Amino acid sequence: MKYPVSITRIERSRLEEVNFDNIVFGRHFSDHIFIADYDGQNWTDFRIEPFAAFSIHPACMGLHYGQSIFEGMKATKTVDGQPVLFRPEMHAQRLNASARRMCMPELPEDLFMEALDVLVGLDSNWIPPREGSALYIRPLMFANDEFIGVRPSQKYRFVIMTGPVGPYYPKPVRLLAENHYVRAVRGGTGEAKAAGNYAGAMLPTKLAQNKGFDQLLWLEAPEFKYIQEVGTMNIFFVIDGVVVTPTTDGAILKGITRDSILTLLKDAGYPVEVRRITIGEVIEAYRQGKLQEAFGTGTAAVVSHVSHIQYQDILMELPSVEKCLISNWAKDHLEGLRSGRFPDPYGWLTPVHALELAEV
Repeated sequence: MKYPVSITRIERSRLEEVNFDNIVFGRHFSDHIFIADYDGQNWTDFRIEPFAAFSIHPACMGLHYGQSIFEGMKATKTVDGQPVLFRPEMHAQRLNASARRMCMPELPEDLFMEALDVLVGLDSNWIPPREGSALYIRPLMFANDEFIGVRPSQKYRFVIMTGPVGPYYPKPVRLLAENHYVRAVRGGTGEAKAAGNYAGAMLPTKLAQNKGFDQLLWLEAPEFKYIQEVGTMNIFFVIDGVVVTPTTDGAILKGITRDSILTLLKDAGYPVEVRRITIGEVIEAYRQGKLQEAFGTGTAAVVSHVSHIQYQDILMELPSVEKCLISNWAKDHLEGLRSGRFPDPYGWLTPVHALELAEV
């Protein structure tokens, strides 16, 4: 290894406490965690330890001023049992893009990749064997200076934690198009995977959930005309046989699953358009009977069908999952590629060296 990563192994695994047939998303954490600290000039003290809480100072700048970014990615096993990561280099690049926007130090991409390989390899038994489930991986970087004052922190902590998960949305989702609150604007932080983006979305999302919806369909301010994304995923529409998704214009997260689905669809010959799309166009397509599908994509969500979209007093009910031919194809091929059922002509899968606890 290029980087000196010290490993302190857990004495007894907690794996037996988890039922892979009934996994609550985000509630279970694997045995180990990777930690590194930035001292103002360099990333140092690379270590893997038993997963546990760690202490931070009450004046930790990440708590006060919001310099906190993260990634979401997954490890799966192929049909022959090989642990693999899906497009990890893109997650490393996006983490650093978020770091630049939030005035934080970049993490060497090869350190990111090395830490993933060792950590996931060490906890590879935590990868659920069922297709559609995975080992969720959460890289996180936050400001860690002990200082009260509005300026960029000088010290940071980077961690990678993992945990087994099942499907994020076990059923099709109901969306409410938001026409009062705003998630992001061009020039803001919407393109960064910054913690504050999600904090600001919680109130309007809760209000929507109180009305019986699962998530928001965000619209661009100040007109509330152009569609951006869903709170937890990028959005796609199938209109008269054409797959349409909003362009990433600086206010929309550049989803890695989004990019993967676009590639798969284009290479399979499906007509695809990446462009600005208005809520009015979607409503008109629905009224004309041309809105055939809507679906979201994301690391957690994978490909999630949309059953309803409401905008003001207009409720659009979309076809059942069984009739969603394009999104069903996309989901099956993405999951099949990650499991090894389908070949990987893109080189998206990165094998992980599975480490046994007995290994030195």
